[in-house]
Parts: sequence; structure tokens; C-alpha cells
Amino acid sequence: MHLSDRIQRIADSATMAVTQAARDLRAQGRDVISLSVGEPDFAPPQHILDAASQAMAEGHTGYTAADGIPALKDAIIAKFARDNALSFSRSEISVAPGGKAVLWNALAVTVGPGDEVIIPTPCWVSYPDMVRMTGATPILVKGGPDFKITPEALSDAVTRNTRWLILNSPGNPTGAVYCAAELEALAEVLRAHPEIMVLSDDIYEHLVYGDADFATLAQVAPDLAERVLTMNGVSKAYAMTGFRIGYAGGPEWLIAAMRKFIGQTTSCPAAPSQWAAVAALNGDHGFLTEWRQTYRARGIALRTSLEKTGLRGAQPDGAFYLFLDCQEAMARAGFRTDSDLAMAILQEAGVATVPGSAFHAPGYLRLSYAASMESLMSAADRITDYLASD
Repeated sequence: MHLSDRIQRIADSATMAVTQAARDLRAQGRDVISLSVGEPDFAPPQHILDAASQAMAEGHTGYTAADGIPALKDAIIAKFARDNALSFSRSEISVAPGGKAVLWNALAVTVGPGDEVIIPTPCWVSYPDMVRMTGATPILVKGGPDFKITPEALSDAVTRNTRWLILNSPGNPTGAVYCAAELEALAEVLRAHPEIMVLSDDIYEHLVYGDADFATLAQVAPDLAERVLTMNGVSKAYAMTGFRIGYAGGPEWLIAAMRKFIGQTTSCPAAPSQWAAVAALNGDHGFLTEWRQTYRARGIALRTSLEKTGLRGAQPDGAFYLFLDCQEAMARAGFRTDSDLAMAILQEAGVATVPGSAFHAPGYLRLSYAASMESLMSAADRITDYLASD
């Protein structure tokens, strides 16, 4: 018996590995604060939970259309029109069991051996490995000091084998947000390469702070819309991670291929989750203002509390992560790699973080502030005490 080449080409998810290590320590009786996973600590608004319960009570518990019920597709169409000035029909909408499934479906039906996918770094841990699973090659392009790529860097990375550019804004792990002008500058490069598709991962759209404004590529450059897949989901904005609903709007030929693929792999997302997502997208969004204010305050408090440890970085414009330079802390404590530092902080201080090397940016730590202020301040105290003792 043997494992396939496909599974041997990829690594375990670093964020899932750290989170599991934290769970294992808790199972041993250790008090561990997890700042490793990007999961809101809020409960979904009550009207969303009520919609899921009502769906089950009304018998919506069976199979649905492979890529989403009509009511959810209509809610997604309305969302794209309302928030992004994008126009889609039902045949241009795909729903899947989570945003990760949407990304995989799109890559699986479009690329293979010999193809290349450009991924700006630092990047979410799963992008490169998803590409590798198809047999294609991820082309990692390092972002600048602001963690964003320039048009020049994009142009230099393009080859005759380039099939996709993946853009994630606000970004994981950095919280970097591409403004409309920056997206337009990238679009100008893409106009010279009509064979390149763009996968716009907008999952953190509603988590943008301060003076930053959200924009998405198909909105900024409508002439490129026919080769842009705009992906989103309900996990981050609505605290619905376990409901597993991701969605995307894009060209009909691509959505049709993804539907065919879904029909032979996952089939439909859970029916009650789809009805809960309808309620989320169509319902009141007033709670998001309070949640954003809470996240913002948490992020500022955590960053400020950690400055004296040698963990430093700018306050991000979006998402709910701090991506902090840990090289000074590593040198002071005698650690050779960010992974060694992260493991020591977990084992000795009882705080789970994710090393920057997992995001193809060694010398950093990612800390999620999607946790209570009490937990964040306790985590900061533990990290400070541990690094000071070394």
C-alpha cells in the first residue's frame, strides 16, 4: 500500500497543526490560550440561528442542488450588487462547503501539471498546497514592506505558463488591504495578459478598519470581470465558521465546470446551513459595526502590550491578525527560527501562535485577536513574562 504523489506533495496545515497542539496540551490539563486560529469568538446573530432551526423544522434537511439552493444564490446576487456593484445571474454563482472548497474547486477544474499560479506572500497557508495538489506550480512573489505586491513584481512573475493570480484582501496573515488605485495598477498589468484568470479572495471584506476602504478587482476593473472569480463566505463576517458556506461569482463557463466537479466530489453544502446563510446575507448587518470596533480595540491593545517584548509591527487595516516581526525576540531569546520561538511560547508560556514561515514569511509570528480582551491581555502577559525571563 502507498500514498499518492498528490498527498505527498503537500504539508499539514500549519494553523491546524498548532491549534491541534494547543488542544493536546489542554487535554493534558494545561491552561492554553489559542491565538492560532482565525475563528471569531462571537456567536452568530440570533436571526441566523433561528433560520437554521426553522429550516430543519420545515424539513430542509435533504440534498439540494449541487452548488446551492436558488434562494441562497439570489441572496448572493443581491449581496454582490449591494456591496460590490457586481452583477451576476444564478448560473454565475457557485456555493460550496466553505470558502476553502470554492478555491479548490476553481483550481481543480482549471490547472494541472505545467501550469503556474502566482501567489503574493505572505499568504494563507493553503494556497500553495492547493495548487500543488493539482500538479501545477505555485509562484510565490514576495510583497513589499506593506506586504502587498507591486505591478512590477507581478509583471516580472508572469510567464507563458501563468494561469491564475490569487489576490487576498484584506489579507491573511497580514491584514493588508489593497486600495482601489493599487488594484487598478495590477489590472493594467493583467490587461496585457488575457490568458490569466484572477481569484479574488474577499473572505475578510467586512473586517476593514480606520481609513481603509474595501475594493475588489472586478469592481475596480469591470473590463476584466469575465476572467475574475470573486470568492467570499459567511465564516468570518458572521461568525459562522462551522456552517461551512463559501460562495463565488464568476464567468458562467467556470461556474459550470465547478458544478460538474462538485457533483462528483462533495455534492451540496448542508441544507440548513444554506438557509442560515440566506438569513445572514439578507438580514440586518448593524452588528458588524460593533464587531469591527471590538476587533480594532483588541488588536491595538494586543500590539501595544507586546511592543516591549521585541514583537513589533504596524496595526493592520483589516482581518483580525497581528503579523509581528519576531527577529529581535528570537535573537534576544536565542532561537534560530520563528518556528522554534512559536513552539517555545506554546510549551512554556501556554500561548498558541503561528510562525511566519508557515505563510512563506520567516521571521514573523501571527497572532489572532479574535478572542476576548481578557484572553488577549493574559496571553500578552504570559508572552512578556516568558521572553523577559530568557
